Amino acid sequence: MAEDANQEDEPVKDEGEGAGETAVEEKEGVVDEEGSAETAGEESGEPASLDLILDIPLAVTVELGRSKMLINDLLQLGQGSVIELTKLVGDPLEVLVNNKLVARGEVVVVNEKFGVRLTDIVTPMERVKSLATT
Repeated sequence: MAEDANQEDEPVKDEGEGAGETAVEEKEGVVDEEGSAETAGEESGEPASLDLILDIPLAVTVELGRSKMLINDLLQLGQGSVIELTKLVGDPLEVLVNNKLVARGEVVVVNEKFGVRLTDIVTPMERVKSLATT
């Protein structure tokens, strides 16, 4: 009877819980029509889904031209002032995404709003070179 009282005071241990036991993560598997299993997340020959990044906002800027001026000249600007830009009439506009050049185009008017018709897309190699120089 005394032994029974001592057993009640001690916490009961599950035989599956031991100091040397480690947790193992199970990977979910997918079985195709032929019966071979593939681990989820591995490439299965299908193109990667872009769904995860489609909702990321990007800053798109269309640059008509640039100009440098002194602070004194900037303070002298008023309504009706003209700022001379570095681009010439007919030069393509630059389309920047997150301040990186991705395309060039020309101004169009659609339903009384300005737009840009893309005339040249920057090649991936040119984009990589522009990243290396900045």
